Amino acid sequence: MFTRTSRYATARGFVAVDGGEAFAGVRPRTIARATGVVEHTVKQGDRLDLLAKHYYNDDRLWWRIVDANPEILHGADATAAAMEGSLLLIPALRD
Repeated sequence: MFTRTSRYATARGFVAVDGGEAFAGVRPRTIARATGVVEHTVKQGDRLDLLAKHYYNDDRLWWRIVDANPEILHGADATAAAMEGSLLLIPALRD
């Protein structure tokens, strides 16, 4: 279902425990603790994709920043005015 390089490649599928039909999806993937981080203070106009472009030269890697900050980020929260002044951890790029 996913390519071998997908971040979801090792995620487990759902299994029906009561003999019913299983949901055709995967369980959440395991997220490793962020290492080699840079601290970034959110300023007005910051967006996850723009931060990923700045730090990784690839705007599609925004999810790495979300993974490193699960307690404060939920989707597009980094664009909200309430995030301004908050500290985000930017993890090192790894394969």
